[in-house]
Amino acid sequence: MADKTPHNADIETDAPSRTFLERLSEVITGGPTSREDLIAILRDAQKRALLDRDALDMIEGVLQVAEMKVRDIMVSRGQMDVVDKNDKPEDYLPRLIESGHSRFPMVDGDKDRVIGILLAKDLLRYFELEKKKRAHFNFHDYLRSAVFVPESKRLNVLLREFRASRNHMAIVVDEYGGVAGLVTIEDVIEQIVGEISDEYDVDEESMIMPRDDGEYVVKALTPLTEFNARFQMALAHEEIDTIGGWLMAKLGHVPQRGEQLDTDGLRFEILRSDSRRVHLLKVTTLAEAPPRAKE
Repeated sequence: MADKTPHNADIETDAPSRTFLERLSEVITGGPTSREDLIAILRDAQKRALLDRDALDMIEGVLQVAEMKVRDIMVSRGQMDVVDKNDKPEDYLPRLIESGHSRFPMVDGDKDRVIGILLAKDLLRYFELEKKKRAHFNFHDYLRSAVFVPESKRLNVLLREFRASRNHMAIVVDEYGGVAGLVTIEDVIEQIVGEISDEYDVDEESMIMPRDDGEYVVKALTPLTEFNARFQMALAHEEIDTIGGWLMAKLGHVPQRGEQLDTDGLRFEILRSDSRRVHLLKVTTLAEAPPRAKE
């Protein structure tokens, strides 16, 4: 019987030509030994047109999700849109319509007492009833169970749990058990594929979102004037109006995910970017801030 196993010569004919030293190095090192090495290889492949930029951005997003935590992307407690079980739906319906969200935590008096998740579509059941029957309508029959996760949970673990449980929202709690915010599956996916905009997204709102330990998540489109006012800075540029543009000018290039810059007592870390511009930053106040000079 003829040997159908392909010979080494046949395999090398189909593969890109490599030097003996490249192949020997690969055998000795066993490939990339760190996340940084892997990203460098992927970026080199993109430069040689073996991988397009969109694919590279998503691969880097997947790698970054494994290192980010819920606190990095959550909607903080103060920005949560909730409904109180003690209020009538007629009272909070206009606010729900304005927000455009499809899910809302239902609380009992305050945000530390979340009793479930209300889907906006379930409100239709209430408003379909005649007014005299609405008094007997029990929202508890339609509430989804609330899922609670710690601020320290890694995003890749959260995404796996979202998929397994088919939940789309989780309530984030701090180390004392208090509600710190909320996170959705869309928030996690955006770290991989980029921002998912819909007709209800408003860029001008919530440009600077505080986190714990002196950290802030900042949209790159935040005006320099707003950024300066919040951080008591004096950053300026003749031709640039946003903090993302200022950061690119400061670095002299479009920064990539994970890149950092320490300046004027602040640490800037890129959370999301593409080949053209920065989208999202993490800003941390440094313990020992040098004197801040005007740009």
